[in-house]
This record gives sequence, C-alpha cells and structure tokens, in this order.
Amino acid sequence: MKQFTLDKQNRKIGGVCAGLAKYFGIDVTIIRAAFLFALLCLSSGFWLYVILWIIAPAEDESAPTVHYE
Repeated sequence: MKQFTLDKQNRKIGGVCAGLAKYFGIDVTIIRAAFLFALLCLSSGFWLYVILWIIAPAEDESAPTVHYE
C-alpha cells in the first residue's frame, strides 16, 4: 500500500517535497517549484508545507532508498 511519508534521505528542509515527489512518482524539482510559486504568489505554500511536515510520518529507515537526480 502506497503511503505519503517524509523523505529524510533526499530532503532539503523537512522532506515534504521529496516525499510528495516519491508518492506521486514525479521529479522533486516540480514539487519544489510548485511550493515556491505558492509561497511567493499565494503565501499558502508556507502553511501547507508546515502542516504536511507536522502531520506526515517519517519514512521507515528499513525501507529501500530511492535517489532523485
């Protein structure tokens, strides 16, 4: 079963963007650009990031690691 988790291996700040990219199977740069756009234009990007960072569970350390380029 697929579950959204914070990606602690590929994180820049909290692992939210890397976790979302892993969950949806897309490039992490797209997710980071979307959050940056939401932060600059709507200011909701910051709050969404913080909420996801608080409620999302951390990735299981025994799970296989996926590296993004």
